[in-house]
Amino acid sequence: MLKFFIRLFKAINSNSNPSEIAHGISIALILGFLPKNNLLWYILAIFFIFMRINKGAFAIFTVIFSLITPFLDSLFHKFGIFLLSIPQLQTFYASLLDVPFICFTGFNNTIVAGSLASALILYVPVFIISRIIVSLIRKFIVPLIRKTKISIFIQNLPTIKKIGDITN
Repeated sequence: MLKFFIRLFKAINSNSNPSEIAHGISIALILGFLPKNNLLWYILAIFFIFMRINKGAFAIFTVIFSLITPFLDSLFHKFGIFLLSIPQLQTFYASLLDVPFICFTGFNNTIVAGSLASALILYVPVFIISRIIVSLIRKFIVPLIRKTKISIFIQNLPTIKKIGDITN
């Protein structure tokens, strides 16, 4: 459990741009919301791994959003039914089923459709909120933590100093 918080703190405090961290969190929302048993999840996961995002935040928040998802499945199901039953889109959905391998993505599953649409709708708000939070953490909380006696003690340990010298 301690490793989890260290990785999260490290990801937030890394030298990467706050936007990279925010994109990592927002993309993790998409993968975290999608069911893991279809081709769409694997295609998106491979695509997102090659994007320029903070991989630590991406991995951690994918797990966090995946843990939250089972509680939201009924909402995703209802939203998916709404999306898949729009009369004007029925011919579009039928034409997608004629494309090879598209049926393996599970787009016609109510939970897949609802969770993907929900994640895409929430992408921008999650990005904005996480970018603000990362900036605030870097501005106010990190300096406070660096001034604590425990942090100063840990930084002065010989092994930690050697690791810091190697990384700098």
